[in-house]
Amino acid sequence: MIEFQNVSAGYEKSPILSGVSLCLKPGAVTVILGPNGCGKSTLLKSLVGLSQVSAGEIFLDGMPLRTFSSADTAKKIAYLPQSRRVPDITVERLVLHGRFPHLSYPRKYRKQDYAIAEEAMRQVGIADLAQMPMTRLSGGTRQKVYLAMALAQDAPTIILDEPTTYLDIAHQLQVMELGRELARQGKAVVMVLHDLDLAMQYGDHLVLFERGTLIAQGTAEDLYCAGHLQKVFGVKIYQVPTPCGLRYFCAHM
Repeated sequence: MIEFQNVSAGYEKSPILSGVSLCLKPGAVTVILGPNGCGKSTLLKSLVGLSQVSAGEIFLDGMPLRTFSSADTAKKIAYLPQSRRVPDITVERLVLHGRFPHLSYPRKYRKQDYAIAEEAMRQVGIADLAQMPMTRLSGGTRQKVYLAMALAQDAPTIILDEPTTYLDIAHQLQVMELGRELARQGKAVVMVLHDLDLAMQYGDHLVLFERGTLIAQGTAEDLYCAGHLQKVFGVKIYQVPTPCGLRYFCAHM
């Protein structure tokens, strides 16, 4: 489990996040929500050393995160950032990069690494593209390859910053179902999303930020009934019963 205790993070003299206390629990899909620039990505980056923690403490399995080496952190937390370069290598080779934290020097892949990478590609539906160069893929397919790389890391916590970017609706739903399945397997799945409908449909726990401050957290029903989402985003949110359960949609005030 990952726990934030009164954490401020960002830049030393100008933190983006302020006084955040939050638990990211295994077995659940946690969705981080908020307007652009509110600190969502900074929260994720603070977990992997890409954003400086200026106050408070982050704990990983009860131990201060700062006491873990980068390699040990990578064995515990798989992080898929929002933007990434596109290397001129095959799909399989990129997915295998997810195995780096588990390899000793010199990095030589074992049979089990290839097996784990193959299973990760199968899970996101790209197993038939293993030998395809990354540079020849569409943006949506590349996104699925990077997701497979994160899965191949085989960490108990998976952090995904905008994982549905570039994907059509069918593949967006596939990614969200995969997140739910990983949570059922006991992993802590954390996503930053802008799509409120997807967030409220698939998120077990929603965390709402505004201007670097944690405004509210709870289930979709909790945040809807309290009116927090409507206030922060400046939209009207409607709750509609469907054969698949409650769904939400947004409209201008």
